[in-house]
Amino acid sequence: MENSTPKRMFFTKGVGHHRNRLQSFELALRDAGIEKVNIVTVSSIFPPDCKIISREAGEKQLKAGQITFIVLARESTNEPNRLVSAAIGLARPKDSKQHGYISEHHAFGETVKKSADFAEDLAATMLASTLGIELDPDVAWDERKQVYKVGTRLFVTRGIAQSARGHKKGLWTTVLAGAVMLLE
Repeated sequence: MENSTPKRMFFTKGVGHHRNRLQSFELALRDAGIEKVNIVTVSSIFPPDCKIISREAGEKQLKAGQITFIVLARESTNEPNRLVSAAIGLARPKDSKQHGYISEHHAFGETVKKSADFAEDLAATMLASTLGIELDPDVAWDERKQVYKVGTRLFVTRGIAQSARGHKKGLWTTVLAGAVMLLE
């Protein structure tokens, strides 16, 4: 790979239920629209000059069998009614020439909002520290979010999450959220 820096990225999420854990993951990938690619999980850097596109536009660019980089969060359970969630958070500088951070979070017992907020907070905290902004970890996320939203607003954040209750008949339930990176 000559230049493996992603040029575009999209967010997706999905849920799947099946008697086999692996197949519930496959169904979650299908629900997320990324079942036909070979996934390589990567860590948490949002590349400079990377454009965020819609899920629909991103899915159209995927080719069966291609190697696809993704920051992936996933969780599974086969316990009836157990709440599982997976979330991705993004914090990116207003200056597109700088890199940002992507965080992944997976949990039991958390709603979509709680998981998405937590992942967004993780990414914001990582980026804020590199920009020299102190976010007090003992203050609630909603309050800390206001710290960088006022004044110069050096960066923006967002989150995506999927949650589901374990299948009532004990089938495996898998949830996932991902930031899919496209090289071309």
